[in-house]
Amino acid sequence: MIITKRAISRRTVLRGMGVSLALPLLDAMVPALTATAATAASPARRYGFFYMPNGVAMNHTNVNYWKPATAGADFEFSPILKPLEPFRNQVTVVSGLHNRSAESLGDGNGDHTRSTGSWLTGTHIKRTEGSDLRAGVSADQVIASQFKKETPLPSLELAILPNSVTGGCDTGYSCAYGTTLSWSSPTTPLPTQSSPRLVFEQLFGDGGPASAQAAAARTKNSILDSAIQELAGLHSKLGPADRATVSDYLDVLREVERRIQQTEAKNAESPLPEYERPGIGVPERFDDHAKLMFDLQHLAFQADITRVTTFMYGAEQRARMYPEIGLNESHHSMSHHGDNPENLAKYAKLCTWHVDLFAYLVEKMRNTPDGDGNLLDHSLLMIGGGMSNGNIHSHIDVPIALVGGASGFKGNRHVATTMGTPLSNLLVTVVQSSGVPIDSFGDSTGNLSTA
Repeated sequence: MIITKRAISRRTVLRGMGVSLALPLLDAMVPALTATAATAASPARRYGFFYMPNGVAMNHTNVNYWKPATAGADFEFSPILKPLEPFRNQVTVVSGLHNRSAESLGDGNGDHTRSTGSWLTGTHIKRTEGSDLRAGVSADQVIASQFKKETPLPSLELAILPNSVTGGCDTGYSCAYGTTLSWSSPTTPLPTQSSPRLVFEQLFGDGGPASAQAAAARTKNSILDSAIQELAGLHSKLGPADRATVSDYLDVLREVERRIQQTEAKNAESPLPEYERPGIGVPERFDDHAKLMFDLQHLAFQADITRVTTFMYGAEQRARMYPEIGLNESHHSMSHHGDNPENLAKYAKLCTWHVDLFAYLVEKMRNTPDGDGNLLDHSLLMIGGGMSNGNIHSHIDVPIALVGGASGFKGNRHVATTMGTPLSNLLVTVVQSSGVPIDSFGDSTGNLSTA
């Protein structure tokens, strides 16, 4: 028997003027008669962390807004988590966790900022409004260090935030603590990016730093235009199935780019002064913005540009309103619901909408083939926050849900831990699942079984 199939590299890219397009996994990247585990088709694990600020509507009287009423398998989805029910077999809700590092511990006010700064670091951040910041290396960056030699970008830090936030954002704390989840060292917070255009350039540009100038130059022309010649050459090496995969992938990429261009054109016509306009490629509607950022994460995972992302729905205490769903009160104000049933229902509506937007990404990942399964099978996504009941700034029983099947994670579970179990215990388990051999993290007291 003569085997003629020759594999192309998993790191194959299409290049053009200022363009470097990574590709999704193709059959042509898998050598013939080679065990899957030893090839490009061996599942790469992806990790995403999604932060909901100001706590969520927790359980009240007879309504379990976030936490399911029963523990174990086959639990009934709560109203806020209901959008994730179609993915039941890959959903694990974890309750009872305590984000203890966000407590005052003698530092006074500042619960909001400490909630964010501690969520993935498991450390009590230093109270300062200066440059002498101190937190801890975040879990996402511990995982990113495991994969950084295998992907063009170690990680992506994304958010829906204003163009710039400076000064003191909470009593005695620098804004840097509250505007990112990621810390590459105890003194180095990684800035988030809110501009879909700049993220697009970061993923599909020529590898240089994304800039407003480069983005402006691309507002009318497609990033695919200068890669047409290489694309034609690649097609001649691919079979019909791979051609279809590449075509579908580029269609999605082109559609995301078109939406960014459409937004830029609309923003350019805005009567607002330039300093009041949204950032580069930033849609006016919250859901349009979120979906673009989720689409970019999906493309980055599919093309293996990065395997680690963080995403913030916003920063704590921000006054953003959500007229898209009929909520004209600020996010922070709604979190102080006073245990009023009507106010709680209103806040639950917002929290449910955020989870529903997250489900948009989950669905896309489930529908994307990847090796011997799909992207969701090989990913672990964590959504939640560093505060539970925002009305009293509680850090006990923080909202956490895991979605995906990376490293054998099993869903259809509500894991009700002993109340007060450190959130860092779960972070130990998540980091361990990536292949990093750690025994402790932050203020952990061990790991956490999610079986």
